[in-house]
Amino acid sequence: MRKLFSKVDISLLILTFVFIILGLVMIYSASSISSVVRYGYEPYHFFVRQAIFVVAAILVGIFIILPLPTRNYSFLAWPAIGIIIFALAFLFINGKITNNAVSWYDLKIFKLQPSEFAKSALIVFSAIYYNKLYYKKVKNIYVYLVPLAIGVVIAGLVAMQPDLGSAAIIGGIVFLIFISIPLVQNNIIKFIKILSIAVIIGAITIIYSGEGILNSMQMDRLTFQNPCSRYTETTGYQVCNGFIAINNGGLFGVGLGNSTQKYLYLPESHTDFIFPIIVEELGLVTGILIILGYVYMLYRILKIAKESENLRCSVIAYGTFWLLTLHILINLLGVLALIPLTGVPLPLLSYGGSFTVNVILMLFLVQRVNIENKINKTKREIKAL
Repeated sequence: MRKLFSKVDISLLILTFVFIILGLVMIYSASSISSVVRYGYEPYHFFVRQAIFVVAAILVGIFIILPLPTRNYSFLAWPAIGIIIFALAFLFINGKITNNAVSWYDLKIFKLQPSEFAKSALIVFSAIYYNKLYYKKVKNIYVYLVPLAIGVVIAGLVAMQPDLGSAAIIGGIVFLIFISIPLVQNNIIKFIKILSIAVIIGAITIIYSGEGILNSMQMDRLTFQNPCSRYTETTGYQVCNGFIAINNGGLFGVGLGNSTQKYLYLPESHTDFIFPIIVEELGLVTGILIILGYVYMLYRILKIAKESENLRCSVIAYGTFWLLTLHILINLLGVLALIPLTGVPLPLLSYGGSFTVNVILMLFLVQRVNIENKINKTKREIKAL
C-alpha cells in the first residue's frame, strides 16, 4: 500500500481531503437548524449520514480502487450499464418521490440515486469501449456511436423522472468524451452530419408527440434573471435568499455557524445552496479560494489525462474532469442566477450520499490512473538503460 501511495498525485489527494473536510463542516453548520425545525431530526443528522458515506467511499477507494488495475474493469462495463438502465427504468415502478421527482430508491437505511451511479458507469464504460476499438484499429465510424446512444437512452430515462440537471450532465459527459476520441476528431465532419440528422429526427418526434416536454415547475425555472424582483414567487425566492447570504458574508464572513439565511430562508441550504452559506459564514475570500481550489483540482486531473499512455486511462481522467466541471459550472451559475436553477449539487461540499460517493470513487480512480502512468514511466526508463 505504501508503494501505491508513493505514486499518487499528492496535491490532488490533499485537495480532495481539504474539500471533504470543509464539506462536512459546512453541511453540519448549514443543516443544523433545518434538521431540527424542518425535518424533526437531531442537529447533526445530515452531518453523520454524510460522514458515513464519505468514510465508506474513502475505504473503498483505498483498499479496492487504488490497488485494482483499470484493465480489470473490462468485464464489468456492459453488466454495469445493463444494471443502471434497469435501475432507472424500475424507478417508475418502485421509486421514492422527493421534490416532485422519482429519482431515489428508499432502502430505509439510506436512499439510492441511480442517476449518480450512471455518470460514473458511463465514464468507465466509455473508457473500456473506446480503448478496445482503438487497439483493434476499428475504422467503422458508426461503432463509435454506441456509448453516445447508450448515454442518450440513460439521459432520457433521467429526464423522465424528471431530473433535467442530471440528464444534461450525463448527455454532456458522453458527448464531450465522444469528441475527444482520436478517430472521432479525424472524422468530425462525418459525425456532425450523423448527429445533426439524429437531432432533427428527435426534434420532429418531440414536436409531433403532442406532449409538453417541461412541467410547470420546470417552465418556472426558465424565469431566472433578476430573482429578487420576484422574491415572493417560487421563481425568485430561493436564489434571492442566496444573494442575501452572499451579501451578508462580505469579504470575511459573519463567522462559522452564524448564518441567518440557513434559518429556513434557504430550504436547500445544505445541498444545492451550500455555496451561499459558505460565503455568508466564511466570506467572499473563502468563496474565491474554493473556486481556485476547484480550478487547480481540474488542472491536476487534466494533466493526468494528458500523461496517460492508453485511451482507457485517458478517458477515465477526462470523464472525471467533465463530471466535476459540469457540476461546478451548473451549480454556481444557477446559484448566481446566470442560468436556470437545476438542483445540481456542488462536488464534495453539498450533502448527498450517492453523489458524494461517486465523486470520491472517481477521484480515487483518477489516482489509480496516475499510479499506472508512473508505473509505465518507470518501465520505459528501465528499458532505456
